[in-house]
Amino acid sequence: MIAIRKRSAAEMENGPLTDEMIHAPARSLRAAFVLRRRLWETITIRSVLVKPRRDLRLDLFRGLANWLIFLGHIPDSALVWFTMRNYGFSDGADLFVLISGYTATFVFGSMMMERGFVIGATRLLRRVWQLYVAHLLLFLVYLTAVHYIAHSFDEVHLMDQFNVAPLMNFPVETLSQGLVLKFKPLNLDVLPLYIVLMAAFPAVLWFMLRWRNAVMISSLGLYLAARHYGWNLPAYPAGVWYFNPFAWQLLFVFGAWLALGGAAACRRLLSSRTLFALSAGFLMFALAMTLAERIPGLRDYVPDALAAIFIPNDKTNLGPYRVVHLASLVFIAVSFIPIDWPGLKSRLLQPLIRCGQQSLSVFCVGLFLSFVAHFVLESGSEGLWAQLLVGAAGLWIMTIVAYYRTWSKDVDRSRATEEGGG
Repeated sequence: MIAIRKRSAAEMENGPLTDEMIHAPARSLRAAFVLRRRLWETITIRSVLVKPRRDLRLDLFRGLANWLIFLGHIPDSALVWFTMRNYGFSDGADLFVLISGYTATFVFGSMMMERGFVIGATRLLRRVWQLYVAHLLLFLVYLTAVHYIAHSFDEVHLMDQFNVAPLMNFPVETLSQGLVLKFKPLNLDVLPLYIVLMAAFPAVLWFMLRWRNAVMISSLGLYLAARHYGWNLPAYPAGVWYFNPFAWQLLFVFGAWLALGGAAACRRLLSSRTLFALSAGFLMFALAMTLAERIPGLRDYVPDALAAIFIPNDKTNLGPYRVVHLASLVFIAVSFIPIDWPGLKSRLLQPLIRCGQQSLSVFCVGLFLSFVAHFVLESGSEGLWAQLLVGAAGLWIMTIVAYYRTWSKDVDRSRATEEGGG
């Protein structure tokens, strides 16, 4: 009776109830359930690895990243104008980390899916050990070279410039901190970041093989939290890591996400003219902002509110604009260079591809050569032609190392095949 009276009062005040008014709450509830189900399906989607196929574009861009890192690590030279960092927000380090996440997933993800977690994880950790040994070798050679040259040629300022001075005051403590990756001389920051990301990757990869989107969302959450709360790892003798692992893991996981079906899911976007135009526009904007930071005369034309966001470029905590810039670059590059592009087989690009295929050896040699190049230019001629000659010589040595490593591995494989057949 109460319900009837209430309904009668409502009808008298607003008119009779219609079917639309009666079923509206039910439709809203149904829509909420459908949205929840779609969101859950998106988060828990299973990962799918593409068919094993050598994508030479990865080798090409990883080789390019090694070249750019070498040129960018030669301080106070015009060679940095041949790198990405003077023309946009991201640089060779961003590209290196992204591709490393993709290739690590491609190699160890398929192994983990086919042979189980234990096999995949142990092989991945063996790779971490190889990276760690390579870093220690480079660390010792680098320290020794800087110390010897600084004192033999009376260039003592190199000790401070390349952050090797603590070795003189506290040698045992400095070396021990180097073993745990807390002490890093100048330019030796990328490899420790790579080691930490790979060491944490077995567990991350296990989850990504089951819930790739959920892990990607978690990675984004960790990135935002690290930037907001200032999370980072401590460095020696003071400060924090130059490459914040809690922030840079986003690029590594994003590369893994692309390898596990994310790239295939985004394939339709490659034909979007709107997205292409937005990417190209953002690259032009990044070019203008970066040049304004490098050239004082252009800085006056940038509004202070805009400069406060983009200048200086936040590399330590991986500013969000760096991620967008790299994504825009990759989108445009993939649009112009398909996987079967004939140019990938041209002789002109083979040195870059070889350097990408032998990335670890080339990377370590390039870091050491960057110091040698700086010393040669500082002690001799610093003219433009001398800089170009030194830079070309370094790239040539890196290429020779890549071809030698390729040849050496081929010899080892053929010998193993002959012994197995015998």
